[in-house]
Parts: sequence; C-alpha cells; structure tokens
Amino acid sequence: MQHSEIQAVKQRFGIIGSSELLNRAIDIAVQVAPTDLSVLITGESGVGKENFPQIIHYYSHRKHGPYIAVNCGAIPEGTIDSELFGHEKGSFTGATADRKGYFEVADGGTIFLDEVGELPLSTQVRLLRVLEAGEFIKVGSSKTQKTNVRVVAATNTNMVQATRDGKFREDLFYRLNTVPIAVPALRDRKEDIVLLFRKFASDFAEKYRMPPIKLTEDAKVLLSNYYWNGNVRQLKNITEQISVIEQQREINAQILRSYLPKDEIERLPAIFGFVGNDHKSFNSEREILYQVLFDMKKDMNDLKKLVHDNILNGQQPVTQTAEGHFPSSFITHNETIITSPASNADFHSDTVLHETKSYKKDVDEEEDFQDAEEYHEVESTQKPLSLEDMERQMIKQTLEKHRGKRKAAADELKISERTLYRKIKEYGIE
Repeated sequence: MQHSEIQAVKQRFGIIGSSELLNRAIDIAVQVAPTDLSVLITGESGVGKENFPQIIHYYSHRKHGPYIAVNCGAIPEGTIDSELFGHEKGSFTGATADRKGYFEVADGGTIFLDEVGELPLSTQVRLLRVLEAGEFIKVGSSKTQKTNVRVVAATNTNMVQATRDGKFREDLFYRLNTVPIAVPALRDRKEDIVLLFRKFASDFAEKYRMPPIKLTEDAKVLLSNYYWNGNVRQLKNITEQISVIEQQREINAQILRSYLPKDEIERLPAIFGFVGNDHKSFNSEREILYQVLFDMKKDMNDLKKLVHDNILNGQQPVTQTAEGHFPSSFITHNETIITSPASNADFHSDTVLHETKSYKKDVDEEEDFQDAEEYHEVESTQKPLSLEDMERQMIKQTLEKHRGKRKAAADELKISERTLYRKIKEYGIE
C-alpha cells in the first residue's frame, strides 16, 4: 500500500503513529481483508489489537454484514459453548428457551474472538469444526447447522508455548494463524510515544475544559525511554492522571517520574540513565553495544597513533623483555622507560636498551613504523563487556568517586538508594 492509503486507514480508525512496524501491520490487514482467510493478531495487552479486526471487516466484502466482538476470557467456561454456538431449550439448568449463538447471529459477517488463548479445550474442538467445515451444533442439539463467518482472533499469550504445554490445540492454532499480524509494543515504536501523549493530552483538555499539558525536553526523553508494560492503554491513563491532577501545565521529568510506577523505572540498568547531563540516552541494548565497540575501536586507533608518534619522535617500541612481551611500552633515547596503563610489569632497562639499540641497527627511521606495525601489531584480546559487567563497573566507579556515599552515587546514577543497595548486594560490590 502507498503511504497515503495507510494514512487514510489511520485517520478512519483513529490510529496514531508513523512506526514502520505499525504501518506493516496495517498494510497486512488491508491486503488480507478481501479474502476469507483466518487471521491471528498477536501483541501485548494494551497495544490496540482491537482496531485490526475492524479494519479487516471494513475492507472486506462482508462489511455490510454483522460484526461481533467476543472476549473469550470474560465468559465463564460453563457457558461459553452456549454463548458461541447457542443452546436448545432444556439443555441445561436455566435454559428456558432456545438461544442463538454468536456464530449463528454473525452469519455472513465477521466474528472477532479476543483472548482466544483462554478458550477451554472442549470449545476449541467446536471452533476447529467451524473453521474447517463451517458447521456447528447447538448445546443440547444433535442437528448440524451451517454458518458463513469470517473469524479473526487475537491473543497476548505465546501461542506456540501454549500448544507445547497442551493448553491450546496445535491444529486449531495453525488454522487460526493462516495470516499472522503482529502489533508492535509501544516500546518498539518510540517515535510514536510523544505523538500519542500529545493527542491524549489534547483530548483530555477538551474533555475537562482545561489547557493541554505539555512536556519539557527532559520529560520527553524520560517518556520515550520508559518501558511501558501496559503500552498505549497505560500511556493514556497516565496522561489523563497528569491532566486532571497537575495545576502546572508544563510537565518536566521530575513531575512525570512521580506518575510512573517505580518498579518499571528501577528495573532498567543504571547505564540506561534516562536523562544525563548531556541528555544522552540509549534506546536499546544494541545501541549500547555499538557504543562500546565504537569506543574500543577509538581506543585502538589512539593507541596505534601513539605508537606512530613515539617512533617518529625517536622512540622505539619494546619488542621483548626478560619478563615477557609488552607491545604497548616504549623507551626513549635517554633510556627512560615509558609503559602503558595496561601493563604493571617491571622492566629491566638494560635488556630493553640492548634490544632497542639492536633494533635501530637494522632499520632506518623511515621504515620504523612499517616494521613495528608488521611485527608489533597491537591486538585486542579483551572480550566485550556484558551489560551486567558494565553496570557493575559504573556503580563501583561512582561509589569510589563519592567515597562510598550511596545517596550521592544514586543521585548521579539516576536511580533510588534502594535500587543501588540491591545492585551492590547483587554484584557483591564492597
């Protein structure tokens, strides 16, 4: 689909955002709508899965037929068969009359089964028969009835794991999952978070007849880097809380933080600091690893440049001492030994001086750097630090900087003292 067509779908169904993952999900929904294929919509709770079956129904040839949404998790196990397929009079206690089920009422239209993973196994068997043959039997009846219904299902559970655990029929899963649509979590579409906040703030300002709230730059950074376990629904609720409670219309990071559940803030590593002095933040672990690798490469380039500069200034690399190989150590013409911070070994100046003079006899000044690069290439054998090691190192350095004062260290790391104490205990930092 073209970008303009996707925008038209968003406007019609009130969907906000420009994330590529979101656009892809909308595109699939529109493309599959004209068919009668079953669709399984997956995504975390609160991401807005309920919009997609409406899109599929509207762009299908069934759009003039019934559309029924059923929350499978909200119907008791004892009555769900009756709700979906109907029952005959007297089939069970309380069945005082015949009743049509949703599959009979929705004939010629679309039925949306939300939280389909909550269906009992006995009901799953009945649903599989509807999908495969378009047939169902009312509770208490022996008569087979036909129905022509498009089924769109949604779930926030791991269906593959549910089939492995025996909680969901594998054949039904593959029958529902003919066309999968994955709705991204809010944390995976960070570029949309501020847009959504602004829209919700505008809506609540109109609803409660008050000026809309606005975010400062540090608050936007905090908002974008928050985990959002409840996704769009949680963002909307928090926006409404702030709109109603706060008298101040400009919301900074400090005010915003007071409305965010602390357990979700504190579970982020300290290295993710929401707002630093230079307002630098990381959107994912991958960005952190890239930054670490970039810094390591920069250090290697600086080390190579140091080797080159020292050779051009009349200093020669130390090739081998009696103690071992120290490629990042140098000796000057006046026999002054210079070692890199990475090496704490003691050098024997006589041995070093002897090898340096022998080296100078074989090469001239212009060939020094090339030969040194070929024979004494600096290699990095250190493995990249894990996120836990980086966090442990940062906490340790910050504590040393503040001479063990946890409150000052916690303030600099942008975490609470309780979280800092827990991490000190977890990492065994003394």
